[in-house]
Amino acid sequence: MPRSTAHRATAHRTTALAATALTALGPLLLGLWAAGPARAHGAPTDPVSRVYACSPDGGAPSRSTACRAAVAANGGPFTAWDNLRVANVDGRDRRTVPDGQLCSGGLPAYRGLDLARADWPSTRLTPGGTLRMTYVSTIPHTGTFRLYLTKPGYDPGKPLTWDDLPERPFAEVRDPVLRDGAYRVTAKLPADRTGRQVLYTIWQNSSTPDTYYACSDVVFPEAGEEREAVRPSSTPTADRTAERSFAGPSASATPTADVAAAGADGTGSAPAAAEPASTPVAEASGAGSGPSAPLVAGGAAAVLALTGGAALVVRLRRH
Repeated sequence: MPRSTAHRATAHRTTALAATALTALGPLLLGLWAAGPARAHGAPTDPVSRVYACSPDGGAPSRSTACRAAVAANGGPFTAWDNLRVANVDGRDRRTVPDGQLCSGGLPAYRGLDLARADWPSTRLTPGGTLRMTYVSTIPHTGTFRLYLTKPGYDPGKPLTWDDLPERPFAEVRDPVLRDGAYRVTAKLPADRTGRQVLYTIWQNSSTPDTYYACSDVVFPEAGEEREAVRPSSTPTADRTAERSFAGPSASATPTADVAAAGADGTGSAPAAAEPASTPVAEASGAGSGPSAPLVAGGAAAVLALTGGAALVVRLRRH
């Protein structure tokens, strides 16, 4: 066979093999690329939220009795702890998220978080004191945090319902700055809570259609107990391992957002006007492990692989 003919035959076979490889790997690489630039993700790590405490990244709290029960009820671990979000809620939280499913946001992938029990990993707080929340996030986005605290007399042995929360949040924080991988929010706590309560956080994005939900179990001193003058630490079942993986300013750092308090009793002004019917509850993405930000690197690699493969095919066809 003449040399030029053999060369063309070899180039043709190489091109065919490259095309076959791209065809086989293309969907996988494109899937990684599509997952890479995901929308913002996050959850409270202090006071520790149920979804973070019971995740593989939650440290000692993840081995608590409550977390083991939650994982069992869930049918799998809470690896995507930063992805508890529902799309297109538009402030219609009470119409979108069913009673008894507030901690899961109504998402089946997080149903274990709705268990009614009094031994969830928790954080001690002081009535009337200052709440300093660390809300870890992977991508900066604008939006409003609304903070609720269950009413006096809340029973942790019963499923959490909207009636357990005041109509209005005790604080709202708009567009805080993401620094060192977290939002840091301060607010004055209601002064009339005792015992075990739930701090319910709603983060409604304004730069995406998503709303995030989180339950953080907190404990206030019972009547007659000595109240500490400084911010107490977590209870033994929820140590501060929630923050150890996220370096940044200490809890005493200057707040990065303005807080609009709605009244220490959580009542505030009248609720907003009626909204149109809510959209269906979105399905959560339970795939992957840990925060979703690392997928960006996978996406970039996928783009480079596809580009390089296409360039190879073009070069081979020219020979």
